[in-house]
Amino acid sequence: MSLSPEQQAEIDELRANPQPTLRVVAPGMEGHLYKARPVLDHGFVRVVDYMGDDAAICQAARVSYGKGTKSVQNDEGLIRYLMRHWHSTPFEMCELKLHVKLPVFVARQWIRHRTANVNEYSARYSILDREFYIPAPEHINAQSVVNNQGRGDVLEGEEAARVLEILKADSARCYDNYQTLIDADGVGLARELARMNLPANIYTQWYWKVDLHNLFHFLRLRADAHAQYEIRVYAEAICEMVSDWVPAAYKAFEDYRMGSVTMSAQMVDCLRRMLKGETVTQENAGMSAREWREFQEVIA
Repeated sequence: MSLSPEQQAEIDELRANPQPTLRVVAPGMEGHLYKARPVLDHGFVRVVDYMGDDAAICQAARVSYGKGTKSVQNDEGLIRYLMRHWHSTPFEMCELKLHVKLPVFVARQWIRHRTANVNEYSARYSILDREFYIPAPEHINAQSVVNNQGRGDVLEGEEAARVLEILKADSARCYDNYQTLIDADGVGLARELARMNLPANIYTQWYWKVDLHNLFHFLRLRADAHAQYEIRVYAEAICEMVSDWVPAAYKAFEDYRMGSVTMSAQMVDCLRRMLKGETVTQENAGMSAREWREFQEVIA
């Protein structure tokens, strides 16, 4: 993990000078505040600020629904009801602001979640650090033969070594040329132009602020086993933070989103036929080969 000396000094000062507050405090999240969690080889995630807790979700729901929630006996039951029935607004009352350091190609996946506020490190004004994501040997995979956007078997031996050599050499060469382009004694090119020569595995940083409802949507997709490893490890780190911040909401999220499955009408029909003892195959199921494979994964 690579925090700059200035970032570390800021964190140390903030942690050394706690401030009294009248706002809601979540003890579990206080333990994460201003601490950088290492991710990948040079990346990190750290909590900069947060708002709300489990009680804030219930407070908002009871204002919205009034007498309609009086049959729910406790906050945890109410939160589970809200999650189960896809009520999103109460979860929007909680917010989280993160400082994230991540490879550019991961950032381009991440930014597709357009429901957050983002401010990214600017390579127009500043010079990017000489830090690149180089995957560990166990994460160098061949292309999947069944999924056009997935990984297949792990490469080994000379093949893996050759991939690593190419990645390291190309990264170093691109950064050397970047430095030459921006060096006043060299070309003196504008930084906004010189940056276009940098590879997608160089690290960038941003502040990312999102409400809990949209954060859960992000985590449902990116912490899933099918997500790309390099973004999944960031999502998994955030999951640990969120589980300490809003434990009741996170448990409901695990049960009704992460641990649940969605089936099409055809899948439900096939499952009912199977429960009746009927032999169901792809040919008589009315599904494509991919849909049938996904259905088999669900019921396995």
